[in-house]
Amino acid sequence: MAIVVPRGFRLAGVACGIKRDKTREDFTLIHCPGGAAAGGVYTRNLVFAAPVAYDRARTPSADIRVVAVNSGNANACTGERGHRDAATMAFMAANSCGAGADQALVMSTGIIGEFLPMEKIAAGAKLAATRLGDDEAAFMSAVRGIMTTDQYPKFASRELVIGGRAIRLAGMCKGAGMIGPNMATMLGVVMTDAALTAEQAQAALTAAVQQSFNCIAVEGHMSTNDTVLLLASGAAAPEPLAGADLAAFQEALDALCIELARQIPNDGEGSEHLITIEVVGCRDREGARQIAKTVAESALVKTAIHGADPNWGRIVSAAGYAGVPFDPARVGLRVNGFELYRDGAPVAFDAAEVSQSIRANRDTRLELSFAEGAASCRFWTSDLGHEYIRVNADYHT
Repeated sequence: MAIVVPRGFRLAGVACGIKRDKTREDFTLIHCPGGAAAGGVYTRNLVFAAPVAYDRARTPSADIRVVAVNSGNANACTGERGHRDAATMAFMAANSCGAGADQALVMSTGIIGEFLPMEKIAAGAKLAATRLGDDEAAFMSAVRGIMTTDQYPKFASRELVIGGRAIRLAGMCKGAGMIGPNMATMLGVVMTDAALTAEQAQAALTAAVQQSFNCIAVEGHMSTNDTVLLLASGAAAPEPLAGADLAAFQEALDALCIELARQIPNDGEGSEHLITIEVVGCRDREGARQIAKTVAESALVKTAIHGADPNWGRIVSAAGYAGVPFDPARVGLRVNGFELYRDGAPVAFDAAEVSQSIRANRDTRLELSFAEGAASCRFWTSDLGHEYIRVNADYHT
């Protein structure tokens, strides 16, 4: 997939020795020399990392010029020193690009409870500043610099015409485990050369996250470091989008964020299936989302899909304990298009055929229907097998 880097951005990813494998990129620098409007959405965990506190206090902003990301160390649960280190990291990154510390944002991901190796951060900032570029190779080095247990880099881009001008969007994210909505263990940066005000950037990102990064789960564990940023350079046109043009941008941003978000549970540490859960016929979207989330986080549902077992009882019962009122006698369920359950009772189906449809395809689709209203929600998760346990048991030791 060719990457189209939005105008006004330069990127680099370098190895500065934070990760155990000293050859892997572990420091990413994003520079917007002309400044960018920025919005941010963050974890709702009460235990949140120093970089989250730092960025949350500075977004939305009308003038962000630098984003620095390190992987291999989360700078989480590190007390006052962690907050000082986050501020120092912002200063170092900004200084390497000739910007002010108040124009920089920072993100960290990796092991919790260890102090940042500031001498390595300093070296990474200086090195990355010398390697900044605006081509696909520079973009991909930046993507690799934010990865931890990810099995593959996660990115997306697109170019479209809005208001007669070519507008570019490109984004990257990381995450594979410790994934639970509000948000999931993940970092993300979306860049665009459209012009937005700081308030527009914040509103657009918040809306996009609700349909994407807040609709994924691997095991439901909410992280300390979740951060997604939207940066708008305005390099494609100086005037902020408005009216139909802004609506068209929102649609493109939503689609880009969904594309990025789906890649996280698709990677889901050791997963063999990406599970799409479609809930329809609910009274309101929040109820639909709560049902979908509950099904997505059920270990019994996830292990059933891993074993290609069309166990409709696990799925229906998970919906029943989601805490959302509905008439159980009017519930329906399809798995990969096969009807398994209708009007509160099982229907005859070929279990071997449904099982084979799950086993033969990485994508598995669960469709739950209710008769309470017109609201719906789409949610993504992964299956759960032996490899997930191995990856997470060995993560620190």
